[in-house]
Amino acid sequence: MTSTGERTHDIVLFGATGFVGRLTAGHLARNAPDGARIALAGRSLERLEKVRSGLDSKAADWPLLVVDASDEAQVAELAAATRVVATTVGPYAKYGMPLVAACAAAGTHYCDLTGEVLFVRDAIDAYQDEAAESGARIVNSCGFDSIPSDLGVWVTAQQVAADGEGTLGETLLHVRTLRGGISGGTIDSMRQQAIVSSADPSARRRAGDPYGLSPSRDEEPSHRNRRPAPRNVLEKVSRQVPVNLDPVTGRWNAPFFMASYNTRIVRRSNALTNWSYGRDFRYDEVMDTGRGPGGAVKAGLTTAVLGGVFTGMSFGPSRQVLDRVLPKPGEGPSEERMAGGRFVLQIETTTTTGARYRTTVAADEDPGYSGTAIMLGQSALALAFDGDMLPDAAGVLTPATGIGQPLVDRLRAHGFTFDCVRV
Repeated sequence: MTSTGERTHDIVLFGATGFVGRLTAGHLARNAPDGARIALAGRSLERLEKVRSGLDSKAADWPLLVVDASDEAQVAELAAATRVVATTVGPYAKYGMPLVAACAAAGTHYCDLTGEVLFVRDAIDAYQDEAAESGARIVNSCGFDSIPSDLGVWVTAQQVAADGEGTLGETLLHVRTLRGGISGGTIDSMRQQAIVSSADPSARRRAGDPYGLSPSRDEEPSHRNRRPAPRNVLEKVSRQVPVNLDPVTGRWNAPFFMASYNTRIVRRSNALTNWSYGRDFRYDEVMDTGRGPGGAVKAGLTTAVLGGVFTGMSFGPSRQVLDRVLPKPGEGPSEERMAGGRFVLQIETTTTTGARYRTTVAADEDPGYSGTAIMLGQSALALAFDGDMLPDAAGVLTPATGIGQPLVDRLRAHGFTFDCVRV
C-alpha cells in the first residue's frame, strides 16, 4: 500500500450525510486521535457543511469532498487520496462496486456496512486478486451486520485453541436481547437483493448457498445444497432454523432475520483462516422469544412476519405496500430512542473434545444506529492506525480476518463485551 506521506487523508467517510453516516462522523470527531486527517464525502456540499458544523470543534477543518458514487473518475480520485475509506453508501450492489474497484486498484483499505450476499460475492470474484496484489483490505460488513457474529465466533475459536480443546463443532448464536432499530439503508439493501433474486434464478441460487461466500466452495459441505432451491424466503428461513424449544433453557427460538447473511460471513472467516474453526464447524443463529405458550406464539409470529416481509419484497405490488411502512434510507430514531438501545448475544459451542463454551457479545447501544456507527468508526480507525497489529492479510476480507484482535480491543474500550467462558 502507498505510504502515509503520499496520501492526503488517513480516513474518508463516504456517505457522511446519511443518518448512520452522521452518527459515524460524530463518533470519529469524538474519538479519532489528535492529528488524524479525516475528510467527509458525499454528493452535496451543502449537506456536508451542515454535518461538519454539528461536530466537535476539532472537526471544524475537516475537508469536504463532493463525490458521486457512480462517477468512476471521482471515486478513483477519492480512493487514491486516502489510506482508508469507510462507506455507508448503499445499497452496495447498486452504488458500491466502483469504490471497491478503486480501492483495490489503489491499495486503499476499505470498510462498509453491507449485508448483501450478492454484492460481496461479486466483489470477491472481481477484485480479490487485485486487492491482494495491491495490499488493500476490502473489509465488508463492519456494522451490526456482521461484527458481533464474526468477532464473537472468532474470539470463541481463539479461546478454544488456547485451551487446547480442539476446534468448534455445532455452534449456535442466540439473540437474547435486541432493543433498537434497523436502518432504512439496511431495509433498502434487503429490498434490492430481493428484487434481483426474484428476477434471476442464478442470483437466487447464489444468494441461497449457505457457503456461497467461501473462497474454496468445493472444499465446503455440500449436503445442504442437495435439496431443491427454496421457492421463497419463508421456505428458506424455515429450512435453516425451524421454530423450536431449547431443551436446556426452556425458551423458544425463532429464526434471526440477519442469520442468512451473518452465517455466510462467519463461514467465510473460517475458510479464509484455513478452517481454523474446524472442518466440523456448523453455525446458525436464532432469536430467543421467551418461555411458555407466550414464547411459542411469539416464535411463530416472528417466523411468519419475517417470511412475509422478505417474500413481499420480491413482488412489485406487495413491495409498494411495505415501502409505506418500513424505514426509508436516511431515516432514523431520536437520540432518546437510541439511548434505550441494547443487544445481548450468546454464542454456544461444543468443541471436538467435548468441551463447552459460551461467548457473550453485548453493548448498551442501538444495534442498527449508534452501535453500528461505533463499529464502523472503530473499524476505520483500526485500519488506519493499528498497522502491524492487524492480521497479515489483503484482499476481500471479513472483520475477523481483516482486522481481528485490534477491533475487539477497540470495541471493548467503548463498552462492548466479548466474553468467552468455559461452561
